[in-house]
Amino acid sequence: MLADGDAIATIAVKNLHAARTFYGDVLGLKERAPSDNPEVITYGSGSSTIMVYRSQYAGTNEATVVTWRVGDDLESIVQNLKAKGVSFEHYDVPQLSRQGDIHAANDGLRVAWFKDPDGNILSILGGS
Repeated sequence: MLADGDAIATIAVKNLHAARTFYGDVLGLKERAPSDNPEVITYGSGSSTIMVYRSQYAGTNEATVVTWRVGDDLESIVQNLKAKGVSFEHYDVPQLSRQGDIHAANDGLRVAWFKDPDGNILSILGGS
């Protein structure tokens, strides 16, 4: 039923101006054509869509809201984001060891987590 439709990541934010700076300038996402709704910013990310919208509930989710699969570029992306002022989160996750800001599993999976200005948890995924 839904398998043939494209999914859109939706991220609640309190301040659209701060979100535009973070998602556009810091993360480098390209804003799509302006929405008819002034409370929404839509970005393209690969073949995916990310919709950022104003909400009083922004930042209340304590789980990851979006993950980018970046393959072998994980280290360089982490370094680039750190240079732009992004701080990475460090979690105690069973079966993951930390190598700097990257958490690694024995099977080659590697992940780094960070937050947007509203505290939404985002991640980048490398490895297999």
